[in-house]
Amino acid sequence: MNRALPEDPMIRRLVQQARQSQVSRRALLGTGGAAATALALAACSTPAASKPTAAPDESDTDKTLNWANWAAYIDEADDGSYPTLDRFQEETGIAVTYLVDVDDNNSYYGKVKDQLALGQDIGADTVCLTDWMVARLINFGYTQELDHANIPNISNLIASLQEPDFDAGRKMSLPWQGGFAGICWNKEKLPNGLKSVNDLWDPELKGRVGVLSEMRDTIGLIMLQEGIDISGDFSDADFSKGVDIFREQVESGQIRNVKGNSYLEDLTNEDTLAAIVWSGDITVINAEAGDKWEFVIPEAGGTIWNDNFVVPIGSRRKANAEKLMNYYYEPEVAAEVAAWVNYITPVEGAKEAMEAIDPELAENQLIFPNEETLSTVKLFRTLTSAQEQTYGAEFQSVLLGV
Repeated sequence: MNRALPEDPMIRRLVQQARQSQVSRRALLGTGGAAATALALAACSTPAASKPTAAPDESDTDKTLNWANWAAYIDEADDGSYPTLDRFQEETGIAVTYLVDVDDNNSYYGKVKDQLALGQDIGADTVCLTDWMVARLINFGYTQELDHANIPNISNLIASLQEPDFDAGRKMSLPWQGGFAGICWNKEKLPNGLKSVNDLWDPELKGRVGVLSEMRDTIGLIMLQEGIDISGDFSDADFSKGVDIFREQVESGQIRNVKGNSYLEDLTNEDTLAAIVWSGDITVINAEAGDKWEFVIPEAGGTIWNDNFVVPIGSRRKANAEKLMNYYYEPEVAAEVAAWVNYITPVEGAKEAMEAIDPELAENQLIFPNEETLSTVKLFRTLTSAQEQTYGAEFQSVLLGV
């Protein structure tokens, strides 16, 4: 079911506010170096001997819902309210507590993994986490199976996201937003621009390059540069080749910083002039500080990721969470959110809805990528538990020296 758009002038005003005051959904990701190492290693774990049992659903009598998400990852008004979420509460009578609890996949998992293993309530009835972490939760039996009958708008899920290797048929998860990792540079300082990851290793940029502390993005881009298909059956040696290049650039001083979203501070104060980055973030800093940076997907390819709704095993409000998911899969609602967050919406029809709101945003390839754009990016394939621990330790060993 698709609802009619709210009054166009109001929506246009909200969109204008959004474009003037955007902040990144990764704004709290400031961990780097040793701190990131400690978090990642602490969060690594193996599943319990037996998988926990899903809690009984009490949604019929309990009209509340706790939603945990990343910072600034939903439309927000000047008074701090969330317009689309307010409308959901009015229409359904479900009172939603929106929790800005996720500042990193590993740190969030580290806080809740013990309760998940015991099948306990973690304080969130739905949470949005990245593909690889969702794969871990599903593998460990920490998520509840979704009832698609309660989510008829799942039919609006774009075809390319319907059958991920970690969740066939989307039985356990549903995408919230997605994005790319690529490269960016300061156009004033580097007027000739960059085309490839190898351009970051130019001696003239020594000590002025930043990369992400997210393994799958930084190593993924380096592997793609080396001609390795990160979505395919690459080998341990292929991964190690990417890490070796990363280590060389760190130890030589070519790479100045390995960070989460705090890399934006390095770009704005010009400590770094070029970096491996997340797509939506560059839209943000350009909106805040002028059109100073350029983002591109490297010639050899970029990475693509998605954050996904899941219902934790201990939630007693699964049907309420499914109603929320269904609501945000209405194209008009999805378009309104996308206008604020500037990440890829997974909802078919949202582009057409955006055309009625803001035709310029409807053509933005970082929100509505076409097939040509999507052909230039790869999804880092799902790792086994053993690979995740081995590769993670290999990556973190480099960070220990940062």
